[in-house]
Amino acid sequence: MCGIVGVVGREDAAPRLLEALRRLEYRGYDSAGIATLVNGHIDRRRAEGKLTNLATILDQQPLPGTTGIGHTRWATHGAPTERNAHPHGTARVSVVHNGIIENHAALRDELEAKGQVFETETDTETFARLLDQALTEGATPEEAASAALKRAHGAFALAMIFAGHGRKLIAARQGAPLAIGYGEGEMFIGSDALALAPMTRRIAYLEEGDWAVVDDGGAQFFDAKDHPVQRAIKVTAFSGAATGKGNYRHFMEKELHEHPVVIGETLRQYVDPATRAVALPPLPFNPAIVPRLTVTACGSAFLAGLVGRYWIEGLARIPVEADVASELRYRDPPLAEGGAALLVSQSGETADTLAALRLLRAGGQSVLAVVNVDESSMARESDAALLTVAGPEIGVASTKAFTAQLSVLACLAIGMARARGTIDAVREAALTAALLELPGHAAVLLEDGATIHALAEEVAQARDVLFLGRGNLFPIAMEGALKLKEISYIHAEGYAAGEMKHGPIALIDPAVPVIALCPSGPLFEKTASNLQEAAARGGRIMAFTDALGAPALRRFAKHVIELPTVDPFVAPILHAMPVQLLAYHVAVLKGTDVDQPRNLAKSVTVE
Repeated sequence: MCGIVGVVGREDAAPRLLEALRRLEYRGYDSAGIATLVNGHIDRRRAEGKLTNLATILDQQPLPGTTGIGHTRWATHGAPTERNAHPHGTARVSVVHNGIIENHAALRDELEAKGQVFETETDTETFARLLDQALTEGATPEEAASAALKRAHGAFALAMIFAGHGRKLIAARQGAPLAIGYGEGEMFIGSDALALAPMTRRIAYLEEGDWAVVDDGGAQFFDAKDHPVQRAIKVTAFSGAATGKGNYRHFMEKELHEHPVVIGETLRQYVDPATRAVALPPLPFNPAIVPRLTVTACGSAFLAGLVGRYWIEGLARIPVEADVASELRYRDPPLAEGGAALLVSQSGETADTLAALRLLRAGGQSVLAVVNVDESSMARESDAALLTVAGPEIGVASTKAFTAQLSVLACLAIGMARARGTIDAVREAALTAALLELPGHAAVLLEDGATIHALAEEVAQARDVLFLGRGNLFPIAMEGALKLKEISYIHAEGYAAGEMKHGPIALIDPAVPVIALCPSGPLFEKTASNLQEAAARGGRIMAFTDALGAPALRRFAKHVIELPTVDPFVAPILHAMPVQLLAYHVAVLKGTDVDQPRNLAKSVTVE
């Protein structure tokens, strides 16, 4: 959500800023812009829509200057127009911003009373005008930034350039991530390390409340009280080639086909294939005595957490509470003394989940995070982190990161169960064996794309779709519905199969596909019975099952898709792949923007 880049360099900044912004396209955006310092003056170019529009303008009106800032905007205040596109500012200062300035209306009234004339509908311009007013009154750029930061309330990452200061950027962070990159005689800033990967791998992260003065000699960091602080420089694992599509049409297609490798690499961290034992790093709580676990996340990560709840309760026999982070934050639930919390996030920067983390820690809970970025805010603020090995995920709709999260949660459930003595070594070996077989099953599943593509041709004609599942496949039904609505814009809902007769069955007619996750196992007969009820009312049943379940389902289902037969424990991981693949093929058939669906952002860093 919104991408920020900046450079104090030795060559023209605009081409480098544009390339860095391309690496941030995955975050979601609807306009873009760049500002540079040219002979001590600020000049800028902005465009509505995709970066190709900005690139065209830059070709027609080149933008010189070696110091500059760039931005991809996901609209919050004001329509996604060129006028509202970042950077914002005046002749003295230019600003790019990720987040929301919550008190912008009151600040705007105050500044207008002082003679400031606003040109946009954005909250960001308020901050630029605060800076301009301070500069007008004689402040230095550092003094202006410090004063303005103390007046702004909300969540933000900010980058600023100032007329007459050709080798200086000022950056700040409150609730939204921002990184500073170190080059050879030049410096960079970016919303994440991925944006900076072609230019540098030496990264320092601003902590909450930090601001920094960046010039070609390095960076000076200050905390929220303006005290000088030190921030460690780390070498990031991202490389300049991390975001290529290869021979695939879309990033999402590429990432779908990375499921086998991602699952295998993630499991390699936590499972010893020789002993079939799970080896977890030290946890911030004792699984043998923890009284309750609170799981919280957003979007697909929350659905992964729901599967984790089934696994942890079923294997380790620990009570688990699960809430979407935005609800947990305001529900203010009573927390168990000595309890623990489990957070799940791909980016580790999700605003609602970070807010929930802070609430849980304030409530005395030990916090464990499952994240894909070990330098992220969530990884740093948690007591411990279990890392997924998904690599960069560029498609906005999560795919391989989701199965990597499930893989970690499965290992966590097994490890906690062994620590509590609720399973023995034999059962542990059987479960880990089932996990270690998954990469091979995933490869087989992905090779047979024709069957799911044929199914997609029928689903693409629908206006509404129902997904059904029971037990630990119920969250996967919701994941299938979420993916379909995210990228194809078809209305879809995921339900527990047993709940269908309590309302959703009213929607059943021949025009509504019913997509069922129904592998053989202890819940097969119950689910099959629910599907027969839908079929009797004209529902078009499309069932994902296995060789054991297929014969019974073929008696009434219109389509039966056989997946490899696996232990019921790992069925959610396997079944996540075909529903994601189905959504992809439907979206391609409908001609939507698969990698950057409308109105969505990859990393939601505002509430």
